[in-house]
Amino acid sequence: MTGLDRYVFRQLGFALIAVTGGLALLIWLTQSLRFVELVVNRGLSFAIFIQLTSLMIPRFVAVILPITTFVVVLFIYQRLASDRELVVMRAAGISNAGMARPVLVLASCVVGLGFLLQIYIVPWSYGAFREFQFELRNRMAAILLQDGVFTPVTDDLTVYVRKRNQDGTLHGLLIHDARVRDNPATILAESGAITTTPAGPRITLLNGSRQQMDRTTGRLNVLSFAANSLDLAQGRRLEETRYRDSQERSISELLHPDPNERINPRDLPKWRAEAHQRMSGPLSTFSYAMLALTVILTGGFRRHGGSGRLLVGILGLVSLLALGLAINNIAARQNVAIPLIWAHAILPGLVCTWILFRPTAKGHPPAAATRTEAAT
Repeated sequence: MTGLDRYVFRQLGFALIAVTGGLALLIWLTQSLRFVELVVNRGLSFAIFIQLTSLMIPRFVAVILPITTFVVVLFIYQRLASDRELVVMRAAGISNAGMARPVLVLASCVVGLGFLLQIYIVPWSYGAFREFQFELRNRMAAILLQDGVFTPVTDDLTVYVRKRNQDGTLHGLLIHDARVRDNPATILAESGAITTTPAGPRITLLNGSRQQMDRTTGRLNVLSFAANSLDLAQGRRLEETRYRDSQERSISELLHPDPNERINPRDLPKWRAEAHQRMSGPLSTFSYAMLALTVILTGGFRRHGGSGRLLVGILGLVSLLALGLAINNIAARQNVAIPLIWAHAILPGLVCTWILFRPTAKGHPPAAATRTEAAT
């Protein structure tokens, strides 16, 4: 790259890091607020809180990186146009291709980073986040119980605690245990305490009753007890109890799922669409960057104004994002629409590249250059 290219590239790079980092931290802050209560009231350590919530950051970055690239290119080049720097470049004989070179280098770097995130880092980090969250729900259930709240410890186990002392003693317990689907039970107890065992947390109940409906006879069986214990964990290995989401699976798993794994057939079209979204998503960075360049470099240079071009670029981006959401939803239901995912990621960039770099008729200068001469 020339010295001018490095000058523009530095502005684009620093702005991209600042905007992407700031926006990712803002999203992380809003999403991590739901875990703050575990630190304040339930004794979860701050180190575990940071470790858990930081696993969400790669996913945020992968989603916002194409958008922040568009924003940075649009506003940096608009500032260059407002400061007449693009006018000087044009007067020095630099073509659109020369002025676009720093953006093309930046977009290539971001596309490579996007592939690294989507293919390797995001599935690993999101899987680790889900695993950590599952561990909290099934192995650290004690910190999740809240006073006066029906807490779903698992999908089929709900615990209500009227009061909780500082020493961990629980008062006024109501537990609905539906883990044995044919014989759900409701347990009432005056008090209790949670202990941690190698198999997971167990709750010891004192002075209570267990009510269970016999579905064959229709009779309600009531068993009173002075002391009883109940396992709050699933009682099986985590890998056997947690169903892995499509976003934490690798692309090879999504396209070629394990035939021995019990998978809902309705999930397979979603998995294939998810795989193609990951592989095509980073390419949209190039399309968004070229859209921003096309809006600025083909709009002519004026002494005043420029907000209209910003508005056109932003509306174009919003339209592409809305169209992308619609295409992804359709492709998740009907895999025949998967080629539209690739077309949405690549086609806008090709169209903008042709508009920006198309040859002009001999003897007729580009319209942008004509407006530049008129403005100066």
